[in-house]
Amino acid sequence: MTISRGPQAFPRSEYLRRLDLVKSDMVRRDIKALVVSSQHDIAYLTGYTALSGYVPQALVVSTLEEEPTFILRRMDAPAAIHQCFMGRDKIIAYPEALIANPEMDGYDAVIHYLNELTTGSPGIGVDQYNLSTATMEKFRTRLPNARIEDCTKAVTWIRGIKSDLEIEIMREAAAISDAAILRAAEVIRPGVREADAAAEIAATLIRGANGKSGTGIQGISLCSSPRTGTCHISWSEDVFRNGSQVNLEIGGSRHGYCAGLMRTYSIGTPSDRLRRVHEIAGLEAALESVRPGATCSDVANAFDRAVAREGLTKDSRCGYAHGIGWTEPTASLKDGDYTELKPNMTFHLMLGNWIDEDFGYALSETIRVTESGVEVLTTAPRKILRSRSYTRECKSLVVQCRNNEGTTTICIIES
Repeated sequence: MTISRGPQAFPRSEYLRRLDLVKSDMVRRDIKALVVSSQHDIAYLTGYTALSGYVPQALVVSTLEEEPTFILRRMDAPAAIHQCFMGRDKIIAYPEALIANPEMDGYDAVIHYLNELTTGSPGIGVDQYNLSTATMEKFRTRLPNARIEDCTKAVTWIRGIKSDLEIEIMREAAAISDAAILRAAEVIRPGVREADAAAEIAATLIRGANGKSGTGIQGISLCSSPRTGTCHISWSEDVFRNGSQVNLEIGGSRHGYCAGLMRTYSIGTPSDRLRRVHEIAGLEAALESVRPGATCSDVANAFDRAVAREGLTKDSRCGYAHGIGWTEPTASLKDGDYTELKPNMTFHLMLGNWIDEDFGYALSETIRVTESGVEVLTTAPRKILRSRSYTRECKSLVVQCRNNEGTTTICIIES
């Protein structure tokens, strides 16, 4: 029995539209075939989101063929058949003998396919962003008659402007982010283990919102006192305490598309320092500056001027291109990035500011550039989310209970 194609996140016409954009760029560069190795670019062009990018794989786009060809590990080919919009003849599985082989790997299979696909002295584009120097040398050595063109991030820049269908998927992801942020406000309580709270947040990210489940899960950064000066660490084995501050960064995920969201929580009355940082309107100033024709630098400078008036500086950028796979490594909302904003570009805009080793603050939104300004896709309350400073207010507490035989179960203690 063979595996069948599963439900598609987008219609075939949407994938062909994206491929037409890529092929137009290929014609401009005078190349006949393009090798795409980024797992996020592959997801964009095919619908494939399974986690197999830790071994060599590549999508080959040809100007002579309507559908691209996906070359990947044999054990992952059924997932590609199930998820990709292409016919199964466009999925090429290379043998397990190329895994952990010091002489050859999956890119040798890609090169073999290119030799069969092209004749003469073709132009072949290679996205080199994720490829090692040794791999690129292999392409040049084994394709001696080809003109190898560096097409690093070519597809990534194209996917920076989303279609309306993509924006709708990001709205669904944003709704999941909102639900998880609000669930966090319910479970961040004194005496609750950080791990138990993170489990509830993760469950919401997977269950989803509005009838749309999460189809993947992004990392959860949960930084509580005294670790609020950190930015990218996960929950600890500690418990929440009265007077603690918690910075949380999460993101709903739908078909590979993410919607980042950051909020700060206070168990009890927020400190004066936290309130002061929260009241600085840097995020609002940045949002007001977003419009077609403005640049990423314009947004960053509006943000920086607003916080500087209150005596605060932010060393890191205030946002980045956002979509498939969280960060799109192209445009950054920082001084000196003159990328022009265009409708349906999406960004994670953040007042994530890690001021001292033991103090930071987190607030962010996922946004879309519209025809005239900005749409904020995430809608969670833009405030310090409060948690009561005593456990008797909790309706229930999830704990692990161990019986006399050593068996562990989950117990719900009602208060």
